[in-house]
Amino acid sequence: MPHIIHKSDNRGLKDIGWLQSRFSFSFSSYQNPVNNGFGLLIALNDDLVKKGGGFGLHPHTNMEIISVMLQGKMNHKDTMGYTEVVEKDWVQLMSAGTGLRHEEHNVGDEDVRFLQIWIEPKLQNITPRYQKRFFPKEKRKNRLQTIVSNEEGVQHCWINQNAKLSLGWFEKDQSLSYSVNPVNKCVYIFVLEGQLKIEDSTIYRRDAMGLWEKDNITITAQEEAEFIVIEVPINH
Repeated sequence: MPHIIHKSDNRGLKDIGWLQSRFSFSFSSYQNPVNNGFGLLIALNDDLVKKGGGFGLHPHTNMEIISVMLQGKMNHKDTMGYTEVVEKDWVQLMSAGTGLRHEEHNVGDEDVRFLQIWIEPKLQNITPRYQKRFFPKEKRKNRLQTIVSNEEGVQHCWINQNAKLSLGWFEKDQSLSYSVNPVNKCVYIFVLEGQLKIEDSTIYRRDAMGLWEKDNITITAQEEAEFIVIEVPINH
C-alpha cells in the first residue's frame, strides 16, 4: 500500500511573535524541495495567532482556501463585501478565482488556533466566492462529518475542485472504513488530538499520513482522537 507519514516534529516552523505556524508543506519561509504538497493539496498550516495579532489586507487568486477553526475568535473582511466572525467549530472557504483581498485578525480574548488549507482549483478565473458553516463537535462523535465537498449543498462548504474534507471525533477503539473516490484521488489524514491506527501504521498528535492507490482505508482510534481527512485529486 503506497503511503507516506509526516511526523509532527518534521514540519516547518515560522515564529514572528504574534503568529506561530507549523507547515506540513513548503510555504512562506519554509521551503522543502521534496515536500511541496500532496496531490493538489499544497498547504496545510497549523496556525496560532496571538491576541491582537492578525493578517492585514492581502490578495489571493485562483486558490481554494479553507480555514478550520480550532480555538478562539477571528474576523474575516474581504473586498467582496463580507464582514464575518468565525469561532471554534466554524469552517470558512474562499474560492479566490479572478482575485480578492481579505484580512483576518484575532478579535477574541484568547489565542486563535486554526488550520489553513490550500487546494488548487479545478476551474481557473471563476467569480470569487465566500462561505462559512458551523460544525458543532458533539454532532460528529464516532462519525466523520463532511465539512467541504465538490457537491453543492447547505450542509457543508462547496469547493471548486473534486475534493472532500471531513472531520472526525472518535472514542478509543472506535473504527471506520473510509471509501476513497475512485477518480484519481489520494487521501491525507492529519491528527489534531490523540492517536490513530491507519491500516498497519500508528500516527500521533499533529502527525499526518498520506495514502493513494487504495479503495478503502481502515482508521481506528487507539485513544480518543480528533482528525481531519482531506481527499484530493493526485493531479489535474
